[in-house]
Amino acid sequence: MKYPVNEVFETIQGEGSYTGVPALFVRLQGCPVGCAWCDTKQTWDVLPENKVTAEQVIQVDGTIGRWADHNGQTLLQAFAGKGFTAKHIVLTGGEPCLYDLTELTTDFIKAGYQVQIETSGTFEVKCHPDVWVTVSPKINMKGGYKVLEQALNRANEIKHPIATEHHIDELDKLLLNIDISDKTICLQPISQKARATELAMKVCISRNWRLSIQTHKYLNID
Repeated sequence: MKYPVNEVFETIQGEGSYTGVPALFVRLQGCPVGCAWCDTKQTWDVLPENKVTAEQVIQVDGTIGRWADHNGQTLLQAFAGKGFTAKHIVLTGGEPCLYDLTELTTDFIKAGYQVQIETSGTFEVKCHPDVWVTVSPKINMKGGYKVLEQALNRANEIKHPIATEHHIDELDKLLLNIDISDKTICLQPISQKARATELAMKVCISRNWRLSIQTHKYLNID
């Protein structure tokens, strides 16, 4: 199976449970969710005129919205060709769960990589059972998609951006029928604002949840 890849790059994971871990980010093209604050809007549409060769999305700037067809084997070859050393792969987007990721994640895991998916939770998660799934629930977005219980139940980590008490209430409603005993719950202050950070810290302490700071923004890295 081929997947539309917007960009591949090696960096440090900046947020969530794997903060600080060297990572290969594989960003897939395509997302209908419509988050107003999205900082990768160039990944929303898979336009035929923006298709390029497989080599043109490896360790390059993906902000122009180009994409290329790749599968697990061609990506593994690209990792080797670039001399990438990270062993943690992050599948992000866009919305990676638009696609059945079972074949891709199986290829990566068989090759010895640890794999993480970052998803909005608005599409069914289909992947190898050993994948770490991070759901960052996108609620009442322009696209009109609901956060699925299947995605929340499959999640290893639920990472929720917050700014006000309203966002905590939204998360509580989502989790009403979800067993979170085996999940990591992270609160992530929106835009590193002081008020949001203070609220996130307070709730994390009271509930024994985890604070997720977007360290890559402080470090000025991708």
